[in-house]
Amino acid sequence: MSFLVEWLSHARFMKPGSNKLSAGLGKTVLHLLRVGLAYLVMLALMSFNAGVFFMAVLGHAFGFFFGSRALAKPHNDKRYDDLPPMSC
Repeated sequence: MSFLVEWLSHARFMKPGSNKLSAGLGKTVLHLLRVGLAYLVMLALMSFNAGVFFMAVLGHAFGFFFGSRALAKPHNDKRYDDLPPMSC
C-alpha cells in the first residue's frame, strides 16, 4: 500500500491541454486514493508490529524510487506531477 501512495504522488495521468474540469475531477480522485491509502498504512502501523513498520517504510522507499523516475533519463521539459506532495 505504501508503494502505491508514493507512486500516486509522482504519477502523471493528465494530458497537457486537457479540459480543466475533467483534469480537476481526475486529480480529486487521485488525491482521494492517495489519502485513503495513506490512512490504511497508518492504521496498519498502529498495530505496533515491527515487521509491518519496516515493510511500510520499505514500500515508501521503493515507491519513491520507482515513482520519481530515478532510473529515467533526465529531460529538460518543465512537466510537473499531477498531485502536489503530501505535507502537513
